[in-house]
Amino acid sequence: MELPLDHFRLIGVSSSASSEEILRAFQLRLDKTPDEGFTYEVLTQRSELLRLTADLLTDPESRREYENLLLDGVSGLEFSSNREVAGLILLWESGSPKEAFKITRKALQPPQTPALGSSREADLTLLAALTARDSAIKEQQLRSYSNAADFLHEGIQLLQRMGKLVERRKDLEEDLASLLPYRILDLLSRDLNDQESHAKGLNMLENLIIKRGGLEGNNKSEYGNYLNQREFEAFFQQIKPYLTVQEQINLFLELQKRGSLEAGFMAFLSMTAIGFARRKPEKIFEARRILKKLNLSGLDSMPLMGCLDLLLADIDQATARFSSSSDENLRDWLNNYPDNKLEAICSFCKNWLENDVLIGYRDIESKEVDLDSWFEDNEIQEFIEKLEKKSNKSSFKSNLQNQRIKEDSSTKITEDFESDLNNVEEGSLPWPGGIKKEYEKLDTQENKINDEIFMNKPIEVYKYLIEKIAELKFSFGEFLKEKDILRRSPYTIYLYAFFILFTLGIGIGFLRNNFKKSLQDKAVIDKPLIALDENQNRSNKDINQEIKMKSTNELNSINEKPIATNPTRFKELTEASPSLEEIRKLINVWLTSKRNYLAGKSEINLSKIVRNGLIERTIEERRSDIKKGIYKEINSKILNIDLESQTSSRIVVLVELNYLERVIKNSGELINETSLSPLKVKYILGFSKKSWKLVDFVSGL
Repeated sequence: MELPLDHFRLIGVSSSASSEEILRAFQLRLDKTPDEGFTYEVLTQRSELLRLTADLLTDPESRREYENLLLDGVSGLEFSSNREVAGLILLWESGSPKEAFKITRKALQPPQTPALGSSREADLTLLAALTARDSAIKEQQLRSYSNAADFLHEGIQLLQRMGKLVERRKDLEEDLASLLPYRILDLLSRDLNDQESHAKGLNMLENLIIKRGGLEGNNKSEYGNYLNQREFEAFFQQIKPYLTVQEQINLFLELQKRGSLEAGFMAFLSMTAIGFARRKPEKIFEARRILKKLNLSGLDSMPLMGCLDLLLADIDQATARFSSSSDENLRDWLNNYPDNKLEAICSFCKNWLENDVLIGYRDIESKEVDLDSWFEDNEIQEFIEKLEKKSNKSSFKSNLQNQRIKEDSSTKITEDFESDLNNVEEGSLPWPGGIKKEYEKLDTQENKINDEIFMNKPIEVYKYLIEKIAELKFSFGEFLKEKDILRRSPYTIYLYAFFILFTLGIGIGFLRNNFKKSLQDKAVIDKPLIALDENQNRSNKDINQEIKMKSTNELNSINEKPIATNPTRFKELTEASPSLEEIRKLINVWLTSKRNYLAGKSEINLSKIVRNGLIERTIEERRSDIKKGIYKEINSKILNIDLESQTSSRIVVLVELNYLERVIKNSGELINETSLSPLKVKYILGFSKKSWKLVDFVSGL
């Protein structure tokens, strides 16, 4: 057998070594006999080969002849069959484990397979195990982890086939297992054109995480001795940038299906990243769905949900999310931000996208986030408009524009609409025949009998309709201001006009019927018609006062059980787990105090049971009402209360209210009335300074 070895390498010296250096090296090699378990016979042959080499190199004539052979191109040494194994051991010791393993593996296979139970078989099997392991170490040093794994895998298979050295085989298996993260890194870091290697690495990564028990490493028995959680997280952070964003989404969603909650959170981040980077708002919507279903311990999802709501243009919901955060420092930062809350939320979202979301992907370039370009994108605007149609919420663009609309512009919008409404011709209305025909359709036989009575009192009918039309135009003008209607398409404007005029037509017919019925009732009881004429001199204020008194009676009739009337005496909730009844009382105190304050009847002083941020919002609402010259009369009754979630620092309850709100001018004129039954509200309580306080609420769930 010829081995890729010369005498200088065999004994371990350079070709320029002196005789003294050769003899010294020879003695060191004799004294350092391998103790891995080789047979005495092969070790004796090894010593003999070393002695022959030392004799040759220390004899001047023999050395000169050998050096001439090397110059002529002779590079290997021939070994007899009884010295092959000893020569392979010397080749391994000379620093060539890969060459030694390949030749040893060949010697163990047919037709060269040694006799079972022979010393040759035992020595070759042991040498195969040693050279396989050292070859893997050499490849690791060169960062060729995949090649290193191949050597270990072949060594394991060889030992299994020979049925020997069980402990050595276990060592190789442990080495192969510990090498797995490096193999994955090697395969995934290659050029993307090497799709086969990349797919293999991705599959190995998924199997590794599954065997570990998810990203959390819940299966401690797998790889626990060499890859603890801290080491795995460092490895994963290193390998993550070699995966595309879609590959990460697929990986994390699969791991989430297998029960890994952290994988669900990573899927949420990856979905957000692809949604923002590729301008796909539907992915942002999907990311929000994933986050809603997560139940990670210690995760404050409110600000993250708020960022997604912001990207989907739901400003009110985003603000409510941030206000509901369990992080007191975040809430303080938000409340003390030098600009308005919207600016603060945008700043938070921008930093979050840059530092936590858009990093660690092979196909996403990390750069400064521009929220303006996001909202200016046509596809995003179209998606947001579709969401608005489903949820009846105004768009982000409209919200920003409404903040900048000047008062004179809003006034002009209302005046233009009033002018158009006054100039509408009956025949031009969106239904055949205009108001006249619609009115005729509503006539019944009873109405026709009383036409004479009705037509004899045109002044009263005219005045009453004028008042109602004025209220209608006022309300519609306010609606235009809120919705920024002129910035929408003409078709949208026509739709709104059709709706309001149709409602007006129905209303006129209804008022006509009711008014004639009222006159008929009076005629039946023999009261003179002149009594009605006396009411012609009543002012609009008198009519509104009657309406106000009637609505007040309705307000008072809603609550069969009055809400607490002295909120300042309410005791703080200091128990770790308050009952639903105690929470109900706290919310009742809040509702009562807020009602009185917005009606201008008292101050609001609930700092012991309500967080300052919520109180400040109520104060700001009252200031706005004062500027508009209005006040609100609100009455509400808790119909039902259910516990949604509870921790040591946060309680969330779902409440159904019977709710009635009236907006009234300081002059006493009723502007608007809203009645909701039931109104669903989510109330959030937080534990601060040894007591529970109302932190925020989200209505209209």
